[in-house]
Amino acid sequence: MRREDLVDLNAFLAVAEEKSFTRAAARLGTSQSALSYTVRRLEAQLGVRLLTRTTRSVAPTEAGERLVETLRPALESIELQLSSLGELREKPAGTIRITTSEHATETVLWPALEKLLPKYPDINVELSIDSSLTDIVTERFDAGVRLGEALAKDMVAVRIGPELRMAIVGSPAYFENHPIPQTPHDLSNHKCINLRMLSAGGLYAWELEKDGREIRVRVDGRLTFNNVNAIIRAAVAGFGLGFVMEDRVEAHLADGSLIRVLDSWCPSFPGYHLYYPSRRQPSAAFSVLVDALRYRG
Repeated sequence: MRREDLVDLNAFLAVAEEKSFTRAAARLGTSQSALSYTVRRLEAQLGVRLLTRTTRSVAPTEAGERLVETLRPALESIELQLSSLGELREKPAGTIRITTSEHATETVLWPALEKLLPKYPDINVELSIDSSLTDIVTERFDAGVRLGEALAKDMVAVRIGPELRMAIVGSPAYFENHPIPQTPHDLSNHKCINLRMLSAGGLYAWELEKDGREIRVRVDGRLTFNNVNAIIRAAVAGFGLGFVMEDRVEAHLADGSLIRVLDSWCPSFPGYHLYYPSRRQPSAAFSVLVDALRYRG
């Protein structure tokens, strides 16, 4: 294979993944016209159309999809092999891209990075904070951070945090006018603050469990947010019950600005894990990061 062939294949893959010549050109640092010429040259060489182009979109043809499935792991393997050359250096180096959530960043990732990065000045870390479930292979992330119960089975998973719990909370002012719920069924008589899920777009059903019995409760209320901090503020202000991570409201529970209810229906569950493709050959920098994040509690 000629070097030009590898360049052409990489250019095609960028366009197929971005579904846009404009975005692919920006990603590769080239012009749209040059990228378009490169893809046409590859199609002419292979004798088959790889992309369907319209005025509004670009999408792989059937042949293009088959080529993407072949190229993606092959080029990723080449990229990883090149990255592994950094192990020959005295110090681990390189950029590590991780997709994660805001809560995981605040409670697990940043505390570890704050200690790690001063020791390794040649390691760069990019955190993409997004509560939706991201395909780390397609989006070209080195790893992702998610709750242990939400991990794909074909990934290597490393536990990086303790078990977590949820809490149902409301303010003293709210409970002056509403009875304390005794069972999950009682929540139907309460004003609850909903969470809009960014990944699916739907409202999050409160997941409760007691003595092996699991239930998902759809709650009603005047307020819906896609941000947990907003839910906590509304709960403190007396607008209803919120269902949030226990550690997010510890200070409010301690000072009495929030009261916890249905505690026995909120057992602990697997905490955060770092996950990455099983075929990945970790670079020295990635191995250092994994070791720093590994939970030893």
